[in-house]
Amino acid sequence: MMRKIIFASALLLAVPTMASAQDGAGAATGATTGAVGGAIIGGPVGAVVGGVGGAIVGGISDEHRRRFHGYVVEERVPSYAYDREVVVGAELPRSGVRYYEVPREYGATRYRYTVVNNRTVLVDPGTRRIVQVID
Repeated sequence: MMRKIIFASALLLAVPTMASAQDGAGAATGATTGAVGGAIIGGPVGAVVGGVGGAIVGGISDEHRRRFHGYVVEERVPSYAYDREVVVGAELPRSGVRYYEVPREYGATRYRYTVVNNRTVLVDPGTRRIVQVID
């Protein structure tokens, strides 16, 4: 049991560093947030799983969030009315939602953005799942 705790702790410390190297502060923050949430629910092993799942590789970094949100407002992207909570992991419907490419100046990403219930979100185009809530 002690080995598991030591291994989980070491991995937990490495995850934010790896995420930060790949995608700036946004991934590191996501990794840390996921790790804390995972630790509350599942102890040390939950922290490791939450940390890895919380790192949004390819998302909008913290340094670009405010400016990106302003960009979306200026573009006047219409909001899709969604009857569920707008949270990471929620799957959007197949039809009725329009997705837009993220301009490169906000970071290269494979995700698309849209506005749902007046909230800007990044969505994985393959699964239609929300991967990041911008505001």
